[in-house]
Amino acid sequence: MSRPWPEKLDFSSTDKALHARFDDGESFSIPFETLRVESPSAEVQGHGAGQKKIVTGKENVGITAAEPVGRYAVRLTFDDGHDSGIFTWDYLYALGEAAR
Repeated sequence: MSRPWPEKLDFSSTDKALHARFDDGESFSIPFETLRVESPSAEVQGHGAGQKKIVTGKENVGITAAEPVGRYAVRLTFDDGHDSGIFTWDYLYALGEAAR
């Protein structure tokens, strides 16, 4: 079975959420806050098991840019300056499922 592929990514500043639709028919609304506090960057996740940092105070964070990374991911730039997380399609899908 092939992995779900994003058909549409819509970054809504109105409701501060990423609306993602995948080719398996699934659609998700992932809050920008979730994307920021669950960023896959080493700054948030640490460099090994048990090193994840708890990020707080990001309820009103916005996204100022989204750049494709190859064909497998997107790099998000948040308005608090954080821009080192590369969100793979699989990771976005997992965050979407968890945000339900």
